[in-house]
Amino acid sequence: MSAFGAVRSATTPIWGGWITGPTLIGPQEFARAGYDYVGFDAQHGYLDDADIAGLLRCLEHVRITTVVRLPNADAAPIGRVLDAGADAVLIAMIESAEQAAAAVAATRYPPRGVRSFGPLRAALGPDPAAHEARVSVFAMIETAAAVDRLAEICAVDGLTGIYVGPADLAISMGHPPVGTARHPDVLNAIVRIHRVAAQAGLVTGIHANDGETGHAMAQLGFQMITLAAESQALRRGAIEHLREATGQ
Repeated sequence: MSAFGAVRSATTPIWGGWITGPTLIGPQEFARAGYDYVGFDAQHGYLDDADIAGLLRCLEHVRITTVVRLPNADAAPIGRVLDAGADAVLIAMIESAEQAAAAVAATRYPPRGVRSFGPLRAALGPDPAAHEARVSVFAMIETAAAVDRLAEICAVDGLTGIYVGPADLAISMGHPPVGTARHPDVLNAIVRIHRVAAQAGLVTGIHANDGETGHAMAQLGFQMITLAAESQALRRGAIEHLREATGQ
């Protein structure tokens, strides 16, 4: 079963943290805090393949699921992070069924896909079928064009789920990338994405960026919710410590 296979039938959402830089402490602190998964950002973050491989190895015996966001469905980078042990890939800016199918193909070996065999972690074992079975694939929906083609994207065989990028979605709809859930048309689009994906039997995920928004998205039915990046968590904790120390 893939890392997120049980989420489809879960009654409560799973919660995630986000890593944008090569920090060894951040992922482990998210795990210690009780988060269910941690995402590594190879699209907007300051992480290269070697950084991600090292971070994944450090989490090999830590009870937390790992997700890597990549900028597109290019098979080579997807294969490298999977060879390093990532449990799931999140492919950004998917706008068509063809792009979603390419993302899935990058996680499957021939004849079902185009992934090349080359696991880097001994714990993964030598069985290609087992490698495929453990991997989850998410298509990131973050433009109005993607929403227009959502049903076609959700019908792609092999997708685990749909993950909403609300900032880019808002920009594509003519709104600023902050406070996205407060824009009625953006919120309506988010609700529609969840409904269509859920009806297709897919896991529904979203980038919330804070706990309050995360709670609201859970109320809408989203099953996989990213709450904060390591920088946000550090800033919030630092502010609170300073407030307590100064009495302000």
